[in-house]
Amino acid sequence: MKTAIAARVPAGSFFDLDRKDPVLTRLREEGAELVLPFALMERLVKSGTPYAEHARSLGSEPVTVAGANFDWFDAELHDEIANEINLTDYEIVQHTDERRAALTQALDRLSLVHPEGFARVGEFVRGLLWVALKPGVRTSSLTSSSDPALPYIITFSDKASRHIPPNTVSEQPSPLFLAENILHEGTHQSISFHVLQHRVFADGYSSKTSPKIEIKWRAGQGEDRNQYWEIDRAFHATCVYNQLLCFRQTELRRDDLTPNERLSFQSAYDEGLPAVRYLMRELELLREHFSPHGVELLADLRRQTDQL
Repeated sequence: MKTAIAARVPAGSFFDLDRKDPVLTRLREEGAELVLPFALMERLVKSGTPYAEHARSLGSEPVTVAGANFDWFDAELHDEIANEINLTDYEIVQHTDERRAALTQALDRLSLVHPEGFARVGEFVRGLLWVALKPGVRTSSLTSSSDPALPYIITFSDKASRHIPPNTVSEQPSPLFLAENILHEGTHQSISFHVLQHRVFADGYSSKTSPKIEIKWRAGQGEDRNQYWEIDRAFHATCVYNQLLCFRQTELRRDDLTPNERLSFQSAYDEGLPAVRYLMRELELLREHFSPHGVELLADLRRQTDQL
């Protein structure tokens, strides 16, 4: 993503898991690297909840692709962690050969075809939560998600191999669609890191009082939060969708897609391009809510949008 948003975690910064810090050092010495993101969560949430200790109940299967290491979690997610990141309706799925192959193929695709995107995922993602709705829960499943409260961790379901946002759903699964959704959430994490460490929005800006941007393509979805987005949410979406449109462009230029993959990526690109142009225009109309640095980021986003 060619913006001023950092592509790497600055050494010694809050998010540097290797920095000299008593808690992080102790966890590393105990061989508990798995729970380091949850130790950061304790400081971000400031609720007094020992998320890192709760995370010790998690197991993981290591996944290594092109030198990048990921923890694919198994076991049960502690209730207090699930509550904080809105996963109370979900459980971690069983690791199967089919899921393992899809995950490896998705990460391979990113590393080989989208090296810049893979580098971002490798930098800002450590843990993978593959989830499914709990038995008896009757609601639409998430495709993928990440929460600024829990750095380095992304969540996705089986749906991530069929659905590419906003509205393209394939009858046939593909690891290429999973690759896009992993990139989607890794990009969200990189933006969250940046926003938490830099003054992107003007003094006094608050999501609670932010002007709202109407999301016309989500009309009729019932909840106001889906139909009207705060400025910071729209900023996140614009950054992410610029990245995803570049991903789709690259895929569409290749000759190794199945007809279904090509049709799906073309549909998603054709729908995503006017959406990101609309969001870009609306954000520029509200630039007074950005800091000088935020205005620079908007200018970078505008340059990238114009190249799509």
